[in-house]
Amino acid sequence: MSKPVRPPSHLPSPGEAKRGVEGYLTYLLKQANAAVRLAMERELADLGVTPPQFSALTMLAAYGELSNAELARLTLQTPQTVNVIIGNLERRGAVSKRPDEIHGRILRLAITAEGNRLVGKCKVRADRIEALVHEHLKPASERAVREWLVALARELPREA
Repeated sequence: MSKPVRPPSHLPSPGEAKRGVEGYLTYLLKQANAAVRLAMERELADLGVTPPQFSALTMLAAYGELSNAELARLTLQTPQTVNVIIGNLERRGAVSKRPDEIHGRILRLAITAEGNRLVGKCKVRADRIEALVHEHLKPASERAVREWLVALARELPREA
């Protein structure tokens, strides 16, 4: 006796049904984030860098020495995840650690020359994704979108 064959279900693609303009904004934000993250993973893959590693390098390049906790806040990761990220980057020679002068248990993280070289290569790739994002955003709307996203990041944590 053969197994019954199920007809293929039609799951909506991005842009269709609840995955489109009629969907929940929170879902649409997550869907867009997933698309950007996947595109970034693909762009950085041959450099052997993950998006969270790129984020860590970017923040260290922008803000100088940081503690693990500070870097976790800036990269939207847990301190435990940042420990793993930094360990991998340190093995590559992209990041260095040193004890804090005041609090010896705190380690100060810094980007190295190798890390700056690597983040430079990554930025070229990230700029490609940024350009694709801009293709789908009208210049007149960009400021409003930026302000809206910043307002969400500032206000929603207070509401929870």
